[in-house]
Amino acid sequence: MTFYIAQFKAHHRVVQVEQHSIFIWKQEGGDIDPVLLENKIKRESSVHFFQMLTGAHYTISEKDISVSISKTEPYSG
Repeated sequence: MTFYIAQFKAHHRVVQVEQHSIFIWKQEGGDIDPVLLENKIKRESSVHFFQMLTGAHYTISEKDISVSISKTEPYSG
């Protein structure tokens, strides 16, 4: 298993704040599937980020979030 790091930006269709962050994950060697990575970022990071901003007044759905990945590389941190 190899650790990787990705720099990304997430945007919610209603919330007027963008998430600029990094994401670290572990996977078997090989190519990074950008669609799977975007979904993983939404599920494990962005949903929680936007829910923290909105609080209990608004339910955040993955389908309302778009993620763009700027850069990925192996991570030895």
